Amino acid sequence: MTPKIIEERKLWKQGYAHVACIDEVGRGALAGPVVAAAVSIDMRFLSSAKDSLAELRMNFPRLKDSKKLSPKRRGEIYTRVVRHSGIRWGIGTVSEKVIDKINIFQATKLAMKRAIANLQKKTSVDFLVIDGNSSLPVSIPQASVVKADEKVFSCALASVIAKVTRDRLMHRYHRLYPQYGFDRHKGYGTRFHLAQLKRLGPCDIHRKTFAPMAYHTHQR
Repeated sequence: MTPKIIEERKLWKQGYAHVACIDEVGRGALAGPVVAAAVSIDMRFLSSAKDSLAELRMNFPRLKDSKKLSPKRRGEIYTRVVRHSGIRWGIGTVSEKVIDKINIFQATKLAMKRAIANLQKKTSVDFLVIDGNSSLPVSIPQASVVKADEKVFSCALASVIAKVTRDRLMHRYHRLYPQYGFDRHKGYGTRFHLAQLKRLGPCDIHRKTFAPMAYHTHQR
């Protein structure tokens, strides 16, 4: 499935000039933050630039949900998004400590709200398209689309921005806690990660309320 700009164009025709699409990454990880990204394509760029839609497609060929792209391809798309004059983007991050305090569901919503606020420093936001089936407690009109990161162009871009941002954070954490291999699994529960947890117990960036950490902390 190739993401299309159909959803954005439909909303533009309805009068929503600034449509932001949101996705998150890190919800199921055992360590590190949850990160959300909000991406908005400037409608004026598409309406004023000749063949601008074709230019967008050319700049992001074979765009997919970030989980289906190689790290190299994600990095290329990330660089093109942040340098593109017709695209605005924002990032929201919620730490593992806050996740433990308010739970991952609420932390994910908070990360999305922070991503929107970050985007609003660069552009207005008239409408939100949220990946998944949840809504956000904000006054901005919104729609939730299941698997939007596979269907909606801007959501696919948001998934890449969020994924690359979080992966880079986890590489930094790897330098602090190399024994856990965060550069390999980015905090997710791989066999190696679970084995290291059993051997070493959790470190500072592990989510202590998640089941494996609660068990290993009690055992130690």
